[in-house]
Amino acid sequence: MENTATEEWKFKINPWITMAPVMLSIFMFALDETISNVALPYMAGTFSISHNESTWIITSYLVASGIVIPAVDFFSRLIGRKQYFILSIIIFTVASIMCGLSNSMPMMLISRIIQGIGGGGIMPIAQAIIFEIFPKEKLPKAMAVFGLGVVMAPILGPSVGGWITENWSWPFIYFINIPFGILCLYLTNLHVEEPPYSRKQANVKMDFSGFFFLALWILTLQVVLDKGNDADWFNAAWICRLFLLSCTAFVLFVYIQIKKSKHGDSLINLSILRNHNFLIGTLGQIVLMAVLMSSAAILPSMLQNLLGYTSFLSGLSMLPRGLGCLAASILSGILVVRLGIKPVAILGLITLAIGGLLFGEINTNIALADIALPNFVFGLGMVMAMVPLANISCATLPNEAQTNASGVQNLFKNVGAAIGTSIATTSITRFSQVHQMMMVKSLTDTNPSFMERVQAISSAFITSVDPSTAVYMAQGQIYRLLRQQSVLWGYVETFRYYAVAVILILPFIYFLNDTSKKDKQKKKL
Repeated sequence: MENTATEEWKFKINPWITMAPVMLSIFMFALDETISNVALPYMAGTFSISHNESTWIITSYLVASGIVIPAVDFFSRLIGRKQYFILSIIIFTVASIMCGLSNSMPMMLISRIIQGIGGGGIMPIAQAIIFEIFPKEKLPKAMAVFGLGVVMAPILGPSVGGWITENWSWPFIYFINIPFGILCLYLTNLHVEEPPYSRKQANVKMDFSGFFFLALWILTLQVVLDKGNDADWFNAAWICRLFLLSCTAFVLFVYIQIKKSKHGDSLINLSILRNHNFLIGTLGQIVLMAVLMSSAAILPSMLQNLLGYTSFLSGLSMLPRGLGCLAASILSGILVVRLGIKPVAILGLITLAIGGLLFGEINTNIALADIALPNFVFGLGMVMAMVPLANISCATLPNEAQTNASGVQNLFKNVGAAIGTSIATTSITRFSQVHQMMMVKSLTDTNPSFMERVQAISSAFITSVDPSTAVYMAQGQIYRLLRQQSVLWGYVETFRYYAVAVILILPFIYFLNDTSKKDKQKKKL
């Protein structure tokens, strides 16, 4: 029988009180992943840059946070986890002020990088704290609340950002972090405890080589994913070279971590991937995060570019998804206790797949209300799938391993989100081209339907221009409609492939060990 300091430690503060600053910090970090999306055109105008250049405002934040996330366990051991958590919130809040005050693109990029550095320490520590402070029987409900914040914040980001941008101005999408950051600091200092195993440790060495190759891998991979579609991927020599550099950096990073973990000097401990539940649960969450972040990016984009919605209305379209998340957070907490984790995860994945298929039925005649149901179902399935997977992936790990586990998991989830968004963007482009090639074959003089349509449209122009110009204008209008339909089909096909990706996760759920059932059996005995 083993009695370690870890097992003897008990948290004195009510876990739900501790949950308040933790969830507030999570919400701030996750919200800023997408709140800038709909404001990019306004920022591009302010800084006199192109839309493609403005995407670095989002990318720089994701890259910086992605580099910091795996190093969270190291910094927690170096200065103490609670101190590092507070420092992260301070950096994030100060950087938010810098973002709002930025008057040039270089200043904005520097500010967003600093904001990402602060934000990178928030999510892994918050997740580790939640797993520690709640007893196993209350963990499903706590994880439901956690999942609500993680999923709902990126969903609400475009609508909040759109409303603030249109009613005030884009700097206020960053200034709103100031009061919440100050409140979060106060509550964290007051209500977050620090167990012995998370305090400052002596003789902690920095893994400089591991950190260098991690930064190189994440940075080069993000550039490849962001610019690959515009450069026609591997048909561009510089993309091939950069991708090779990224792969080399990744291999060297993994090699260094495995080698140094034997002496306890590694940046992250990859041996945690040997845990059966953690590996499968993390893989599932990578796919779900890819679906979540890419869908949150392409849906407002589709409504703005294809259907002419304003930034506020396109952001508002995401609200039903938030309601679905809210309903799922309540349902998952109840159903996990009654049915177990695996059945709820399966139900969530099936619901999410149905949401993807419903999105696959949209057309150019839809109103804002017509995408409410698919969005609601999508949000419902996302939380019902993600919460159980997050719960089961770390349930079998000891408390002292939670910070490292959270860092590793969030690193791969960030990479999954970046890859998913890139795949979705490429899919829309390629599927649009395929459908345009298929439909353009019908625009010939030998097609009676096409000729009738040309004559009907040209008759409306004949009063103001000569007959040949009227025919030319009619053909141009039909071609514009064809292009609009082909782009719509690009989005439709992409949404349907979301359903396919989610269904592919289902067989792996069978191999998870459902700890909730074992706990029930122990109680009966």
